[in-house]
Amino acid sequence: MQDKRRRIVQAATRLFEDRGYDGVTTHEVSEKADIAVGTLFRYAASKSELLLLVYNDKLREALAQGTTRAVGADDPVEAIMEMVSPLLELGRISSDNGAAYQRELLFGAPTTPNRQEGLGVIADLEAAIASRLAGAARAHGLAEHAEAGRLAASTIFAATHLMIARQYTGAHRGHAPETDLRGQITQVVRGYLATLRLEPAGPTSKALLEQA
Repeated sequence: MQDKRRRIVQAATRLFEDRGYDGVTTHEVSEKADIAVGTLFRYAASKSELLLLVYNDKLREALAQGTTRAVGADDPVEAIMEMVSPLLELGRISSDNGAAYQRELLFGAPTTPNRQEGLGVIADLEAAIASRLAGAARAHGLAEHAEAGRLAASTIFAATHLMIARQYTGAHRGHAPETDLRGQITQVVRGYLATLRLEPAGPTSKALLEQA
């Protein structure tokens, strides 16, 4: 079973890289993987599911690379930047396929297994970012707050997601995505720590509105 999955992923990866997502059919993937179309559909029920299957693996690899890079970083901004930089690199290498993957993660059928799996990988990334933020709070002598960390981590991923999209939309020409993302992460980290200083018990929605 794992061998068939491996062959499907390898075949789909090669075809998507050579022709792009729009230029590939599931029949071509099944032929290249040397399996029946019906067998292919057990692993991915549609071409969009097939793309999710392939790029979920790539996303995991990118996040593992980022986690390794971040190990030696003491500064929270630098650590988080190391964690998300491989995602920017992945988006840059295959921008068209990356755009299709982002679209399927955002707007794909909500119950499809591979989409749920991809969202789970993103949840793991956000949890890792929140953990870094909690460590930064402790380093500053502040009481960490899970909800504040969750919101900040979600904001950082959202910024990363848009920065990946910028690489194929051409928005904000003349501004390097890495530089802008670092600036946004810096603002979020500073805001997170400032909020904990103002409210040691953690922020409330009312307090956040009053601060704004």
